[in-house]
Amino acid sequence: MLVQVGPWVLSAMSLLLLLWQEMSAIEVPLDQKIQQDLKQPPTIMKQSLKDYIVDPRDNIIIECEAKGNPVPTFSWRRNGKFFNVWKDPRVTMRKRSGTLEISFRSGGRPEDYEGEYQCFASNDFGTALTNKILLRVSKSPLWPKEVLEPVVVGEGSSLVLACNPPPGLPPPHTFWMNSAMMSITQDRRVSMGLNGDLYFSNVLAKDSHTDYSCNARFLFTHTIQQKNPFTLKVQASRKVAETPPNFLSPTGTDSSRMMVLRGQKLQLECIAAGFPTPSIKWFKKGGDLNQKVKLDNFNKTLRIDSVSEEDAGEYMCMANNQIGSIRHSIFVQVKAAPYWLDKPFNLVLAPDESSRLVCRANGNPKPLIQWLVNGESMERNSSLPNPRRSVVGDTIIFHSVQIGSSAVYQCNASNHHGYLLANAFVSILDMAPRMLGAKNQLIKVIENNRTFLDCPFFGSPLPELRWFKNGQGSGLDGGQYRVYINGSLEIKRARVEDQGTYTCVARNILGKEENQVRLEVKEPTRIVRAPEHQSAFRGTMARFDCRVKSDLTLPITVTWLKDDKPLSLGWRLKKDEDSLSIPNVHEQDEGTYTCTVKSEIDQDTASARLTVLEGTSLYPTQSSALPAAPDAFPSGLKGWGTKNTNMEISWEPLLDTEQNGPNLHYSVWWRRKDTGEEWNNVTTVGAKHIVHDTETYVPYEIKLQARNDFGAGPESNIIIGYSGEDKPTAPPTDLHVSKIDSTMVNVHWTPVDPKTVRGEFKEYRLYYWREGSMVKGLHVNKEKKTKGFYSTVAQPTGILTDLQPYSHYRMFMVVANSRYDGPPSNHVDFHTKEGVPDLPQFFKIVQRSPESIHLEWDKPLEPNGILIGYTLNYQAVNGSRVGHMQMESFLPNVTAYRLRLPDQAIRYRFYLAAHTQVGAGKVYAGESPHFTNEGMAPGRVIWNLTVKPNSNYANVSWDHNFPMGSSEFQLEFTLDGNGSVSSVPVNQPPIKLAGLIEGAKYRLRVYSNEYHSISSNVVTFETSAAYIKDQVDIATQGWFIGLMCAIALIILILLIVCFIKRSRGGKYPVRDKKDIPLEGMDQKGEDGSFDYKNENENEKENSSDEDNKPLQGSQNSLDGGVKESDDSLVDYGEGGDGQFNEDGSFIGQYTVKKDKDETEGNESSEATSPVNAIYSLA
Repeated sequence: MLVQVGPWVLSAMSLLLLLWQEMSAIEVPLDQKIQQDLKQPPTIMKQSLKDYIVDPRDNIIIECEAKGNPVPTFSWRRNGKFFNVWKDPRVTMRKRSGTLEISFRSGGRPEDYEGEYQCFASNDFGTALTNKILLRVSKSPLWPKEVLEPVVVGEGSSLVLACNPPPGLPPPHTFWMNSAMMSITQDRRVSMGLNGDLYFSNVLAKDSHTDYSCNARFLFTHTIQQKNPFTLKVQASRKVAETPPNFLSPTGTDSSRMMVLRGQKLQLECIAAGFPTPSIKWFKKGGDLNQKVKLDNFNKTLRIDSVSEEDAGEYMCMANNQIGSIRHSIFVQVKAAPYWLDKPFNLVLAPDESSRLVCRANGNPKPLIQWLVNGESMERNSSLPNPRRSVVGDTIIFHSVQIGSSAVYQCNASNHHGYLLANAFVSILDMAPRMLGAKNQLIKVIENNRTFLDCPFFGSPLPELRWFKNGQGSGLDGGQYRVYINGSLEIKRARVEDQGTYTCVARNILGKEENQVRLEVKEPTRIVRAPEHQSAFRGTMARFDCRVKSDLTLPITVTWLKDDKPLSLGWRLKKDEDSLSIPNVHEQDEGTYTCTVKSEIDQDTASARLTVLEGTSLYPTQSSALPAAPDAFPSGLKGWGTKNTNMEISWEPLLDTEQNGPNLHYSVWWRRKDTGEEWNNVTTVGAKHIVHDTETYVPYEIKLQARNDFGAGPESNIIIGYSGEDKPTAPPTDLHVSKIDSTMVNVHWTPVDPKTVRGEFKEYRLYYWREGSMVKGLHVNKEKKTKGFYSTVAQPTGILTDLQPYSHYRMFMVVANSRYDGPPSNHVDFHTKEGVPDLPQFFKIVQRSPESIHLEWDKPLEPNGILIGYTLNYQAVNGSRVGHMQMESFLPNVTAYRLRLPDQAIRYRFYLAAHTQVGAGKVYAGESPHFTNEGMAPGRVIWNLTVKPNSNYANVSWDHNFPMGSSEFQLEFTLDGNGSVSSVPVNQPPIKLAGLIEGAKYRLRVYSNEYHSISSNVVTFETSAAYIKDQVDIATQGWFIGLMCAIALIILILLIVCFIKRSRGGKYPVRDKKDIPLEGMDQKGEDGSFDYKNENENEKENSSDEDNKPLQGSQNSLDGGVKESDDSLVDYGEGGDGQFNEDGSFIGQYTVKKDKDETEGNESSEATSPVNAIYSLA
């Protein structure tokens, strides 16, 4: 009902809308018991397209599926009037569904059922409507018969060959071919226009042909029709006159106008004549062409796949050649059918609650909003006032709703270009509180940890929930307790005294319900004596400690890892309660050992490294060489500070074989670099020396020499070392961000003075963390992350990637040397943009009965924005057949769906994705289980799948242990190029898989036809190309050329001999022999061979049909003229009336022409053609 309101009332209503902006309806949980008891109005789940075109050869199915409680009943209107489906014997309605099926097995014309259909789904609480479905039957009319005179033009002139295909529904796809069934070559000079005509910017002598034929392919009926061919004769001239450009399309004035609807494809065309061939360029007035613009057909066509309002304006095409140029302006106006801004959604309200339905749509022109209730206009029912409902513009406001006022509301938004229709029910629900979780749960938590006690509940009106401990107190909330709106109780820091029984009580006006949760607080599991790093000589024993302290009521397990892999405890390694022992250590034992102790609720780990040393001999052997000074200097010389006031100089000591004598010692020299000071020197027997009291991070020159009692060895090269580093003293400044995206951001800062780094500059280190998500109620991990930027430029910048969309981030930056971080910069906060969602948390596909499949999922852990819904794509998979992809859309609060199965033997593949405003997220894919074969054949497996590919087939074999002769298999192969999946039923291996595409990549698996879950691994293979570039051309081989020359010479000699004998008057008997020419049509036999008839029989058949004349081919003669050819396709397909079936196969069917009466008796009958195989690829 529509309530008339004054201006002051509108102001008051606007204020109420603001007050109710944050109100939300009750969200009904997916609990099975609640769903069964919940009474709700109907909801349309599936319907046919608004513009529904059907194939006249199939039964007509008009879909209408709805859910509700009670189960809805269905009725239909046709052309605005009640349609009694029970009176028409051809029409049936499916059980528990409104889907209509119109069958023509017993006769009838599909055209008699064309019209506008609308489905109504009703129960005790309201009526939901489908869109108005305009049903039309696909048509593929025959090409009108016409006689085409030869087209004669002068060389250099322009030409347009008209196609004018018969108007079909939907319109056919046109293309041009010649009698050899090859596509007409198109380029800048010759191309097909959007209307199907063939345009020649200028005609050349080589264009003379007799077989320019336009073809029309009708998609629904899979047929191709061919127009009678054009004969083009070009009058050659010695010199072609140059001409400036002029437009063949568009014609007329220098400007034109075009209107296109928002979201549709825009195609602008400019085709120009002229010699030389003009080039085409496109411009847009007031700006450049944006990235959406694509140029096709050699720049002659400008295309925008999905038009928006900003694409409107003046587009200019310019054609130019050496003689001149010409322009044409096309003014594009973008209109829009209605599209949603705010689509109304279902409301579940408690008695005395208030809420609103909003229906906002936009379009050009502005759409008119009309409200209906249960399919009837609210204005029509204005005689029945409803004080609890009022309409303000595009909003219905409900005040203090009551039981019995449930209904389905329809919003219709329409303008000249289309309409939108949306159903949204308002269901008034009263329900006493119910507990949804498990009863009497036991929760264990580690002392001092945070924990949550869950108590999911539901009721209408929304119950008030309170928590009590041990049945006492006035309710827990505040302090270390916090109660969430979903019923959970948070204990921020669990202590031993927090143990006990907690009771949650939910109460509303209809009653109360309670549940209990028992909490136990446990001591943490800790390693109190951890393993320590140690070195052990080979052959000795190593021992790692791992003493554990834990709660006595919690069982624990202790495991050991070596280098992060499970440690195998054999006869040698021994583990007891507190340690791990490794006797007889050898080189393979070296590594990092980790002790891990776990309880059911926590764990602890500790690691230590074992280094294995070589044992030293007590009686070293003496070198047989004569004593001498060392002949080498130590390697590995380096200098590096361990503190900010020292520098440690170290090296590798000489080996025994390099010492050459007793009393080995080392002389070390160092001095400040670039200061000119004297060398400092020290002698030591060790392998390092520490220089104290140095300045922070200054360079030193260092050299080294080995000595013994017999003299000094060679000096080492001078190396540069550095004293110790200290903390940087200055932070980067002016840290800020730009170009914030959903997952990345540009970071800018002002660098520090290099002197303040006080060490080796390593990087600018960015610390960043996720402060929170802009999705309400989503908890995030605030762990700090780092990213380093190595930059020494004056204005550094970096890109921070792998961010989480729709999140609040915080960051600061430091400069880092090899040991220390400097002070932090200013902190920066920023928010990433909305992105696409992650995968749903889970996707369950359960077939609980043979009649239906139950799907259930949960929202993504990371929505990455505001979820606006889910899309479920699915297709039937039945043996080797894959059905059409179907789609369902759901609101964001819907996480379950039940799919009714029309056939119990059909399996389905499902693809689920969540959506934000940005788009669809990652796809969660799954396949329905097979209800009749839910179990697995025990012990049955398929293995060793091998594929040996060729060009268009592959030999496939596999091993299995199924009983011989009692099992069938399915070969499922997927084409990588487009993802199409095919399946072939087979018996026992090996088999030959034919019909593959040459040079294509496939994925293949084998699975049991009876037990679909028993499958082989997937094998990827690629077929070979049909033509190998490296193959040898026999015509270029020397031996072949020599052989041909010898044969020619022999023939020449024989001719000379015959000529000489003839000139002498010799007579030779000649046997008359008549060649029997083959008929122009090849009749294919059942066994795949062809039956060739003689010419006399052919003449008799052809004399009965004057229309069956050959399609004229063309062949250039030696004198440059055009020679008429007898080769034709019209014998097979009636020339212009030929119509070819397109069944997707590669073998055409050859047929003779039908009788004229039979052909004209049924206009929809279509002749087949030998070129069907080629046209099926067009």
